[in-house]
Amino acid sequence: MANNRGVVYVGPGKVEVRTIDFPKMVDPQGKAIQHGVILKVVVTNICGSDQHMVRGRTTAPAGLVLGHEITGEVIEVGPDVEFIEVGDLVSTPFNVACGRCRNCKERETGVCLTVNPGRAGGAYGYVDMGGWIGGQAEYVMVPYADFNLLKFPDKAQAMEKIQDLTCLTDILPTGYNGCVNAGVAPGSTVLISGAGPVGLAAAASALLLGAAVVIVADFNKERLAQAASFGCETIDLSRGGTLGGQIEQILKVPEVDCSIDCVGFEAKQKGGAEQPATVLNQLMGATRAPGRIGIPGLYVTADPGAKDEAAKSGSLSLHFGLGWSKSHTFFTGQTPVMKYNRALMMAILHDRIKIAKAVNTMVISLDAAPQGYAEFDKGAARKFIIDPHGTLKHRH
Repeated sequence: MANNRGVVYVGPGKVEVRTIDFPKMVDPQGKAIQHGVILKVVVTNICGSDQHMVRGRTTAPAGLVLGHEITGEVIEVGPDVEFIEVGDLVSTPFNVACGRCRNCKERETGVCLTVNPGRAGGAYGYVDMGGWIGGQAEYVMVPYADFNLLKFPDKAQAMEKIQDLTCLTDILPTGYNGCVNAGVAPGSTVLISGAGPVGLAAAASALLLGAAVVIVADFNKERLAQAASFGCETIDLSRGGTLGGQIEQILKVPEVDCSIDCVGFEAKQKGGAEQPATVLNQLMGATRAPGRIGIPGLYVTADPGAKDEAAKSGSLSLHFGLGWSKSHTFFTGQTPVMKYNRALMMAILHDRIKIAKAVNTMVISLDAAPQGYAEFDKGAARKFIIDPHGTLKHRH
């Protein structure tokens, strides 16, 4: 049996690369499955959602193998797998989905009803998401392979664009879903809070959808410069003035048509104080009546690191009356990646979107993953891509 190594959450602020078990064709409860495949991981990414766990801001247990953004080559298939073959290069949506329940049949794969005994929705290497082993590793098992996996039509072509295609597992569909939910359309004016990888992916998606103006707001100057590099307007929140006033300087009016929260529950106010509802309240103020607000930013049901008791149980001080008075529509939840990944794959393969450039991908080795986590936590304007087998060593 081959060896396997993966990135393991050790405790708040610490991850390590450790020897882990080679994947088996069993579910997290130990039941044998016939519909899975084993992937040799080609690329796997560090996500902002991973950082929430690593910072100790969730109830993630020590020893959790991290990683839900997985692209790999099939090396073993279960007896019930019909359409995926050994040697296929495939993209794995971060959602674990059975393809059989009501929600999966309606393509709401982010809230599959069967893969997680605790609640609707499963994911690889993530707290409270069903116990599925993560893919920041050399090898990983993917269940319900015929349903879940997106096969690239040409392996050589895909490897040439692998730094773009790796974004199909999560951040590009997540950013795109935020834009679709917010109603971004040709001619829209769009405000995106947060210039991390998901925010940058949302900005690139808004431009793909035909937005007239995309404004990205953040405190991080390096990340704002990255947003500006592909055509976005930017707002530096560390400067004085109201958000509406800064929007008005760009648009000549103080509100946008659509807005997207790409920050989530670790939002901060000017000065660095945490206030998890800050972004949502800002967006209600900055979005026209009756606009729509997409919320791909992560919010949790338990935050042990929160500064106040209400936030520790996921309760926020929302200015909801403002949103109600403006007839706003809010869209939340995990992105159902499968709704979008095939179309976005075609947009990448045919150069309609250059997502690797937009999010500033950087390839690193598996052993460099802890350093990648540390740099990302400090606000690096990069999307770190882990190359477990040295396949892309020439790009490191």
